[in-house]
Amino acid sequence: MSNPAPTYQYTDTQDWFSFNVDTWRNLFQHITSPNPRVLEIGSWEGRSAVFLLNEVCGDAGELVCIDHFDLMNTEAGRERRRKLAQNLSLTGKHFRIIEQFSVPALISLLTEETTSSSPGFDWIYIDGSHEADDTFLDGELAWRLARKGAVVIFDDYHWDKEPEDSVHHPKRGIDAFLALHAGEYTRLSSDTQYQVILQKTTEMRIGFLVHNSACSQETAARAFGYGINVALTIDEEYAIAAAVVIRSAAMHTRGRITFYVVGQDLSGHVKDRLRQSISDTAEHTIVFINLPSAPPSTSTDDGRVPDGMTWGKIKMIPLLPVERVLYLDADVLVCGDLTELWETDLGGKLLAAATDVGWPMGYDGDAELGLVGVPYFNAGVLLVDLAAIRSRMSDLQQLGRRTEYSTFRDQDALNLLCRGEWHPLSLKWNAQGLGTYALAKNPERAQLPLEEMNEPAVVHFTGPLHPSVADVLNPFVQPYGAKPWGYAGAPGHPFAGEWWKVCEETSWRGWRTSAEYQEQCVRKMNEALAKCHEAFRKKVDEERCGNDKI
Repeated sequence: MSNPAPTYQYTDTQDWFSFNVDTWRNLFQHITSPNPRVLEIGSWEGRSAVFLLNEVCGDAGELVCIDHFDLMNTEAGRERRRKLAQNLSLTGKHFRIIEQFSVPALISLLTEETTSSSPGFDWIYIDGSHEADDTFLDGELAWRLARKGAVVIFDDYHWDKEPEDSVHHPKRGIDAFLALHAGEYTRLSSDTQYQVILQKTTEMRIGFLVHNSACSQETAARAFGYGINVALTIDEEYAIAAAVVIRSAAMHTRGRITFYVVGQDLSGHVKDRLRQSISDTAEHTIVFINLPSAPPSTSTDDGRVPDGMTWGKIKMIPLLPVERVLYLDADVLVCGDLTELWETDLGGKLLAAATDVGWPMGYDGDAELGLVGVPYFNAGVLLVDLAAIRSRMSDLQQLGRRTEYSTFRDQDALNLLCRGEWHPLSLKWNAQGLGTYALAKNPERAQLPLEEMNEPAVVHFTGPLHPSVADVLNPFVQPYGAKPWGYAGAPGHPFAGEWWKVCEETSWRGWRTSAEYQEQCVRKMNEALAKCHEAFRKKVDEERCGNDKI
């Protein structure tokens, strides 16, 4: 014999919930937790709370109700509290009642959740105050308690007792909340519905800690507002590559990242496409910084860095609005979490960098520079103490003038400035020459821990974008070094396919098979052939002229 249905005590004239039942049941598909936790702000006698306990929480879940009950100072308030407790008890499920106004109650809950092993709620119903500012504040505090995927419901969006544009109507508060958190939710209701129903798409962030609370380093960093600053310097030719850097960094790195994209006159279209390459706009943001062109120099000793994007990583130093930055060349692919790299202790050095795999002990291309026989780093991945290096900016600018026509220009200038003042990074943070010259052993390269590149965290596609014929045919470096998106591809590189895979996750998806890209490859290859033909003809003509004079 089945047990009789419990007799709940409700005031018949105060049913403001039952018409929502069918709509709410259609939302249950979004709740995936086996132990759903539900938070209700404004419970009255418990019609919606009983429904949620029975149909969402079940035996394994939990319901928390917040209501001030007139602070138990009135008979009506005490009677509502009695009915709520009795009705919830009849369900036989787990519940808790907090007899406070919503703000102090939510602050208490947030404080409790900072030490919980499984914090947050899967369903939140906000039906406390009708004041716009109260509703906004309830929503803001409750949002910090909402787990990713949680269903959050605001009631009374089209309440008819006050004008909808009044500060005494919930709609203004709800609209302000929706604007503030745009990009962090999927709206499951229409504009005409009485309730606003959202599903949260971002991770839960309580946003503060309490004294002596135990938490992970990641949680602490998020609460303190710490994040990673990443800088790139690009022109429009490298916009696609920058999108891959940004996307891959965001995919693999937990927590906040601010990307500073430093460029010269990037079009609005390119900026929009770069922004669209980020999926989580709550955790990842892009700041564009325009690099102004320098007026023509009248002297080689005027102390200015040479013009052009080649010198972007030096020119950005005084422009970035931060004091520590992780610089990434636009021809890298991030394959691991950048947090470990970001947290590297520089030990008082100006920057951290990985040894150049091609020239571990420098090179003798310009004897006057003195870059041979000394440890030499690759400048494609740099963790920079901007505050420290800015104090040496005049020296760096002078070195830029000295290295304007050297083999590796800006990289040479930075190596000269930081001689003895750079912290060596593992090669996993700047894996260079994979599948090509890293395989060619020489005495200097043999001393490097190349095994660190077996599982790289940052892959660096060194080599030209569009290689010359001489580069492609060089018998001493095969397969030749190049970049995946150039006309010659990156044959033999173990991560070329992964680069294209990430590209498909950006707003340039489909680029590889586009007619525009195919035409560009043909054009660039023909340009390389034309330059080769011209060089060949010039060399032959020079030799002929020399022979004629004999």
